[in-house]
Amino acid sequence: MNKRFLLALALSSVAAWCQARPAGASHARNVSDTDKQIEMFEEQAKREPSDYSAYDALGAAFFQKARETGDVSYFDLAEQTLKRSLDFAPRDFRSADPQVHMALVCMGEHRFTDALAHAQEAIALGSGNLGALAVEGDAYTDLGRYEDAASAYNTVQTLGGLSSSPLALAYMIDSRKAYLQFLYGDSPQAIQLMHNAITAGLQIRAPSENLAWLYFELGERYFQSGDLPNAEHAYRSGIAVDPNHYRSIAGLARVRAAQGRLEQSVRLYQRSIAIIPFPVYVAELGDVYEKMGSTRRAHQAYDLVEYIAHLSQLQQVLANRELALFYADRGIRLPEALRSARRELEVRQDIYTWDTLAWVLYKDGQLREAASAVKNATRLNTKDSLLLFHAGMIAHSLGDDSDSRQFLSRALTANAHFHVFYADVARRTLDEISRSQNRYLRIRNVHN
Repeated sequence: MNKRFLLALALSSVAAWCQARPAGASHARNVSDTDKQIEMFEEQAKREPSDYSAYDALGAAFFQKARETGDVSYFDLAEQTLKRSLDFAPRDFRSADPQVHMALVCMGEHRFTDALAHAQEAIALGSGNLGALAVEGDAYTDLGRYEDAASAYNTVQTLGGLSSSPLALAYMIDSRKAYLQFLYGDSPQAIQLMHNAITAGLQIRAPSENLAWLYFELGERYFQSGDLPNAEHAYRSGIAVDPNHYRSIAGLARVRAAQGRLEQSVRLYQRSIAIIPFPVYVAELGDVYEKMGSTRRAHQAYDLVEYIAHLSQLQQVLANRELALFYADRGIRLPEALRSARRELEVRQDIYTWDTLAWVLYKDGQLREAASAVKNATRLNTKDSLLLFHAGMIAHSLGDDSDSRQFLSRALTANAHFHVFYADVARRTLDEISRSQNRYLRIRNVHN
């Protein structure tokens, strides 16, 4: 796959990201249920131009379309439509739903503080809207306020037990609680909660993309636990319910890379980015090429990462943290990476933003600052091998081989194949630490 093809592939997929929804798109072949809903609610809004509920439903449909296609222009359409809904909505409990949908749009655009404000406005209306409390918890999670997130989710659980069916409640809250459990180091409980959410989603006939997302999240939990067979099954299940779920396809590509089946991994990554050229997956494709010894193709993919990430202002915001890590991994543009990481930290102080900052600082040679940042990244005892690897390498660079051995061993114990390069680096570093200690012991024994 040459560079011209890669760029053409990206352009064909991302052109829609930078333009409004074309007129008559819902009449194209393979019209989705979401397209039908958009058309229906557009007609309803035309017939009743002051009907807030029509604009609310249309805005929610645009948001769902953004989820399904990765086309960020739908976020703007959703926001503009929901603003009209709020303009017409009565100033009472009836405006709760548009506020919740606006909060979801803000979450999709990584405007977490705005999302929190909209969710809390909905809560303040006293409507008992469980979605508002759930999105409040989501915003707290991305902001790194994990205790507040747990409190919000527990409130959903308590109130939902009184007003919702067990299935609807499990579908709404269990995947959210699963992520928190993972962050706090309880991967088995996180996996069980994801299974609960999927079971509920299947029974209430949740939309295909939403189900695929749940399967993808389950696959992530299994992969991070080093359980490649179950990770593969989860990703395949996501693809089965939504053949265009690019994340599940990329997840399966990651499994293939971990299994050493690199050609298959490449084909799956190509399939994923042909649907949506998500920069993270393009970078992972580049890593697989590098592992295969195809340096030229790897560099083509890496060039494409930067191209995609800078296509639009919103795309840069969405890829801010990932691009900083991308630069740090390759030791390039470190001042820019550091600015991006610090800018992201101004928005959210979750463990992954602290991890990004720590890794960039480490690559930039600011080791003490990196060690301080990585303490925040590892404060929850999260069993994420890449995060633990970063902590181990930072400790090693400072001569703290005891902590380095602990972090690197935990990374490999959690998933021995967590990264196509870094898993081997972790093993080599542990060997280096062992040899160094053995030399020290031999010298000490001689002197004794």
